Amino acid sequence: MLKTSYNIAVRTIGSVLLLLFILNPMPAIAQCAMCRAALGSSDNDLQAEAVNDGIVYLMIIPYLLVAVIGIVIYKSRKQARQGK
Repeated sequence: MLKTSYNIAVRTIGSVLLLLFILNPMPAIAQCAMCRAALGSSDNDLQAEAVNDGIVYLMIIPYLLVAVIGIVIYKSRKQARQGK
């Protein structure tokens, strides 16, 4: 029974995330155009470096979230196997 409810939960979460990504693609495209315009209009290397650092910081959060979710799922599945 735990396996069935787990599968339903994973499918539901996956479906919701897929819908969010499909229905909301425009802000990501707009950010790229904004960054390109900000960096293309000036010869300031410091501003370009700051924008690149900001992009890296924004990229770290999703990877950390995926890693934490993966660790939680791994540990919960490991505990379920040991409990049998």
